[in-house]
Amino acid sequence: MPTHLRSSTLFITGMLIGLTLAIGHSVFALKDEQARSIPYEELQTFTDVMSRIKQDYVEPVEDKKLLEDGIRGMLSGLDPHSAYLSPDEFKELRIGTTGQFGGLGIEVTMEGGLVKVVAPIDDTPAARAGIQAGDLIVRIDDKPVKGLTLNDAVKLMRGKPGTDIKLTIVREGEAETLELTITREIIRTKSVKSRVLEPGYGYVRISSFQSRTTTDLLKAISELQDKEDLKGLVLDLRNNPGGVLNGAVGVSDAFLDDGLIVYTEGRIPDSDMKYTATPGDALNGLPLVVLVNGGSASASEIVAGALQDHRRAIIMGRKTFGKGSVQTIQELRNGGAVKLTTARYFTPSGRSIQAQGIEPDIKLRALKLAEIDTSGPKALKEKDLERHLSNPNGDDAENTAETREQADKKKAEEIDRIEEQLSKKDYQLYEALTLLKGLSIARLLNP
Repeated sequence: MPTHLRSSTLFITGMLIGLTLAIGHSVFALKDEQARSIPYEELQTFTDVMSRIKQDYVEPVEDKKLLEDGIRGMLSGLDPHSAYLSPDEFKELRIGTTGQFGGLGIEVTMEGGLVKVVAPIDDTPAARAGIQAGDLIVRIDDKPVKGLTLNDAVKLMRGKPGTDIKLTIVREGEAETLELTITREIIRTKSVKSRVLEPGYGYVRISSFQSRTTTDLLKAISELQDKEDLKGLVLDLRNNPGGVLNGAVGVSDAFLDDGLIVYTEGRIPDSDMKYTATPGDALNGLPLVVLVNGGSASASEIVAGALQDHRRAIIMGRKTFGKGSVQTIQELRNGGAVKLTTARYFTPSGRSIQAQGIEPDIKLRALKLAEIDTSGPKALKEKDLERHLSNPNGDDAENTAETREQADKKKAEEIDRIEEQLSKKDYQLYEALTLLKGLSIARLLNP
C-alpha cells in the first residue's frame, strides 16, 4: 500500500475511533432512546466514502478540501440560505453589510440548482446591465451553473474590478436566453436616497438594509421636511433584497409609535425574539405609501408586514419574494463562519410570509412604457366649441381673470409636467403619488 494512502487510511480510522470513543463516553450519560439516535452507520458511511475518494479518485485530494466540501454540502442541503463561509468569504460578508464590497451588485439565491436573482442593487453594474429580479443565471463565463453550490457561483461572479464577466440568463417571458457582459467594480451602495416628487410630497428609496440605514432614513426625512411642508411620503422598497434585521426594525420603528414590529421563533431559546416600536413617528402620522414587488425580500417584507398590520401605510405594487427566515452568523475557530437558518419571523398579527410573501393592499401590474398612453385627446373647453356664446364682460374680463390666476396656473402646469414625466418613467410610482394625494385630502377632511 502506498505511503500516502496508508497515512490517509490511518487518519480516517483514527478519526472514526476518536468519534466512537467520544460517543462511547457520552452514551453512559444518555438515556437508551437518545443513545439509539446517534448515527453510527452514517458516520461509518462518511468515512468509507472519504476513504474511497482518497484511494481511487483520479487525482489526489487534500483532506482539508474533502472535509470543507463535506461541511458545505451538509449546510447547503438544509435550505437555500444556510451556508459555510470560508475566512475570506466571511470577511467579504462583513464588508458587504457596511455598504462596500466587490462584485456585480446582485442579491442571489438558489432555485432548482440554478442561481436566481432576488434583486439587483441600485446603481451597480448588474442594474445598469439590465439584470432583473427573477432572472435565472444558467451560465457564468460559459461554465454551467447546474451542480455548483451558491457559494461557488458567487465566487465565480466576484473578481478583480475592471474585469468582464458574461452571464447567460433565462428570463420569464423571453423565448431565448439572454447573454449579458458586465464589468466588475467595487460596489459602494448608498442604501437611502430621497427627493421631492412634487411640492408637498416626498420620496425615499431604500435599496438594501445596512447598519446605517435607519440613521440615513431619519436624516433623509428631516431634510425633506426642511425643504417642504410635507403632506405625505412614498417609501420605495422595490427590488430591495433585505439585509440587516436591525435595519428593518429601525425603519419600521421610524413610522410607528408603539406595538410589535416583528417576532421570531426557532428551536433554541435565543432564537425567540420580539421587537417593539418606541414612541415617535418621523412623519407625525402623515400618509405613507410603501411600494413593493417580487424583488422585495426578507427585511423589506418585515417593514411592509409591520406597517400593513398596524394600518400605518398602504402597501402598493406586486406580491413580495417570500423569504421569512432568519439566518444567524456564527463565527468559527478558523476565522470562517456558519450561516445557519435558526428561526422564522412573523408579522405583528402572526403571519409567516415564508414562501408566501406580502400581498399588497393595492396590486399593480408591471407596465411597459409602450402600454402607457399619455397622449389622450386634449380636453375641450367652452371657448373651443363652434358658435359658443361670448362673454358679456368682453375679453378684458377674461384677461383680468387670467392675471389673477396666473400664479396658480403656472404652478398647476409645473405639477402636470412633473406628473407626466413621472408617469412615463415609472408608472407604479406615479400611481403611488396619486394615491398619496388622495390620502392627504382624506386626512384633511377627517382630521
